[in-house]
Amino acid sequence: MQDFLSTQQPIAIASPLPRKSRQARVVWRNNVVTVGGDAPVRVQSMTNTDTVDAVETAIQVRQLAQAGSEMVRITVNTPEAAAAVPYIREQLDRMGEYVPLVGDFHYNGHRLLTEYPACAEALSKYRINPGNVGKGEKKDRQFGQMIEAAARYDKAVRIGVNWGSLDQELMARLMDENSRRAQPWDTRQVMFEALISSAVDSARLAESMGLNGDNIILSCKVSGVQDLISVYRALAQRCDYALHLGLTEAGMGTKGTVASAAALSVLLQEGIGDTIRVSLTPQPGEARTQEVVVASEILQALGLRIFVPSVTACPGCGRTTSTTFQELAKQIDDYLRGQMPLWRMKYPGVEAMKVAVMGCIVNGPGESKHANIGISLPGTGEAPAAPVYIDGEKALTLRGERIAEEFQTLVEDYVARTYGTTAAAPA
Repeated sequence: MQDFLSTQQPIAIASPLPRKSRQARVVWRNNVVTVGGDAPVRVQSMTNTDTVDAVETAIQVRQLAQAGSEMVRITVNTPEAAAAVPYIREQLDRMGEYVPLVGDFHYNGHRLLTEYPACAEALSKYRINPGNVGKGEKKDRQFGQMIEAAARYDKAVRIGVNWGSLDQELMARLMDENSRRAQPWDTRQVMFEALISSAVDSARLAESMGLNGDNIILSCKVSGVQDLISVYRALAQRCDYALHLGLTEAGMGTKGTVASAAALSVLLQEGIGDTIRVSLTPQPGEARTQEVVVASEILQALGLRIFVPSVTACPGCGRTTSTTFQELAKQIDDYLRGQMPLWRMKYPGVEAMKVAVMGCIVNGPGESKHANIGISLPGTGEAPAAPVYIDGEKALTLRGERIAEEFQTLVEDYVARTYGTTAAAPA
């Protein structure tokens, strides 16, 4: 009898489609963050502190960087904020935190970058919004002043268009042109065209003013999932600049997380996007770093990046009325994330580790065997024993009241034994 597999075509393995973009460099001291080209998709975030408070802002920047943000944007909206930027940079350098700072400019960026050269130098990247750099004759002149600063100090620039602050002169012109078409476009299509034209035309103008095109990153942010997908598909076809993705004003909690994941995942799977930010509104009491966690999880779920060891845990059912496995899964996940700033330096490769915390005998042993280290906790009616599997083999069984603490110790030992050897090996 003919083998079944011999008659079948192999199933295609899903992977992101390639898109070759230019490669920008966002630099501070010895930390060079490449964006685009063959570089991995980068995670960035933004502070919500008053930039004038240099110490508080530096602390939050460091928290975001420790959580995995590879660039951190800060608001630079007043002379006082511009004057504080060099002190923020100094505070970070003293802490040994060389994450690049991105200055977010609106309305008066031309003046701040010109009048505060120390601010212009301390930033690694400028964000310019073509929709509010000026009107009429002032627009190109003020835009040019910002580009001149970027070229002088060799800084990267994100030309970031947002439908909430779209260039109204451009939109009016395109609407007028559309009205003369034999078959006018839908108003939303005209708005999409305005977003893309504003970004691409501004980038080309910046190049004509002397900015290296490789130092340009574009974004066209909207707040609707399908709208974002439509705009970025068209933008990617129209240019080869590196692209920054983000669903603007995504919202808070589950809504913001799901909407961002839905939009960004579609585009990233199509090879579109070189940096991402998840613009979550923090819930009361929630850490600002949550937006970094979500962005990292999106990339890790797609297999594009690995940031932290993954924890596999079952959702629970009638077999797992005990909350023990839920508490242990959260404890282990929080522990792994908390250790990563140290582990990244001490245990190279640990981010690829897989941990399983399962709740009953149905899938517990199997999932635990697939992980580097896993535990199958007893479900309802099962014997009060928790077998632990290490690298696919049953290693021991835990019992008693201290299962959680003992399993965490086993994880610590596994990390030190498995990844510490690599770190200590001679070059």
